[in-house]
Amino acid sequence: MPAGPEIDRLWFDPAEMLIGGAWVPASQTLPVEDPSTGSEIGRLARGGAGDVDAAVAAAVAARQGDWGRMTAAERGRILARIGRMVLERADDLAVIEAMDVGKPLKQARADAVALARYMEFYAGAADKVMGETIPYLDGYTVYTLREPHGVTGHIVPWNYPMQIVGRSVGAALAMGNACVLKPAEEASLTALAFARIAMEAGLPPGALNVVTGLGEEAGAALSSHPGVHHLSFTGSVAVGRLIQTAAAANIVPVTLELGGKSPQLVFADADLDAALPFLVNAGIQNAGQTCSASSRILVERSRYNEVVERMATRYAALRVGPARADLDVGPLISARQKEIVAGFLAMAPEGSVAAKGTVVADAPEGGHYVAPTLLAGPGPDHPLSRDEIFGPVQVVIPFDGEDEAIAIANGTDYGLVASVWSENGGRQMRMAKRLRAGQVFVNNYGAGGGVELPFGGVGKSGHGREKGFEALYGFSVLKTVAARHG
Repeated sequence: MPAGPEIDRLWFDPAEMLIGGAWVPASQTLPVEDPSTGSEIGRLARGGAGDVDAAVAAAVAARQGDWGRMTAAERGRILARIGRMVLERADDLAVIEAMDVGKPLKQARADAVALARYMEFYAGAADKVMGETIPYLDGYTVYTLREPHGVTGHIVPWNYPMQIVGRSVGAALAMGNACVLKPAEEASLTALAFARIAMEAGLPPGALNVVTGLGEEAGAALSSHPGVHHLSFTGSVAVGRLIQTAAAANIVPVTLELGGKSPQLVFADADLDAALPFLVNAGIQNAGQTCSASSRILVERSRYNEVVERMATRYAALRVGPARADLDVGPLISARQKEIVAGFLAMAPEGSVAAKGTVVADAPEGGHYVAPTLLAGPGPDHPLSRDEIFGPVQVVIPFDGEDEAIAIANGTDYGLVASVWSENGGRQMRMAKRLRAGQVFVNNYGAGGGVELPFGGVGKSGHGREKGFEALYGFSVLKTVAARHG
């Protein structure tokens, strides 16, 4: 692997996979590309069905061995150590993530800190998932137990590798499952780094296994494997459908988080000074490559022009460049994603571009840069207003009254996140109840990440919940015990 200030932060060989506590090379490799330059910076192991078989077997052995016999308190101590070690290496992890995914360094470091926070949260929660007693017939004592599924499969995307590994693998390990992780082929480096840290922290061999490679090879093998008892997937609707179909053959439960077209509803009485940073940042963070990105801004008509003008001012000041420059926005993940976003922008009605950010002059020519674009003009039924773009593009749409706001907000196939900006307490509650979304924020958006807050969607945004205690329930099976004692 070539040397350099970024590459030097790698303390491992990405052409190796973690299986049963051993680092195993693959017979084939894949290129690792830096989205900021478009250049190859290393090689990644291209695992396949045989590697997945070995990883599942190692997970089964871990469940039957030390990991399966470990108490919840002991699991929590290991997760706590992992969290501390992640925090100690947050700067290194941030550089690796920025290099691998293209996000600005400050955003990458926030992801590393979030990964540590997931470990901290699930470390503390591991021994606090309890059953209950159920009043029943005379002569019986009935109680419930929460037990791990066994082997869990985790297929994570390229946009937030560290955060999604934390919320998925962290919860599964806390419940005592043994995990097989398949990171996205576009962004596997921090998953491999995390696995190294976990092993250093004392995680028993086989409790976490990492198989890198292509989705249609390693991912397909994992999602259809008969030895996997639960699957967690974050990604596109199309791939989620394939994974759920594969899992159905084995009657395996699946947690799916499949993206969104999340709206923010701005009413005439909103505090715009407070709202504006959220309105813009929720759309351009990670270059808009966020499942919960707010790509639609719905504004009550009397303040529509004002909101467009004030957002346009912020957009015009946005700077786009390589991850190491630590600007407002970095590159998209790949040339293919840049092509997709460009295709959407080509659909914009004439005169609808309200403002654009600027790609800095010294941005590497081979990088996958797109200027953030604010659109005022596409109606609520336009593809730009209905379909997930996964790029730094926001559409501002006017509405008249609460009913029309709800009709537009709920008028897509997705239902992940929504936000309401209003000083009217009654309206806040009415909108929160009527919005079709898994999370609704009032006078904020995202609540600072909210490791503790259950997260997931409805409709084509998926099903099941991650984060908080709900994730622990999802990674466990409820058993009822009815003891007759006379």
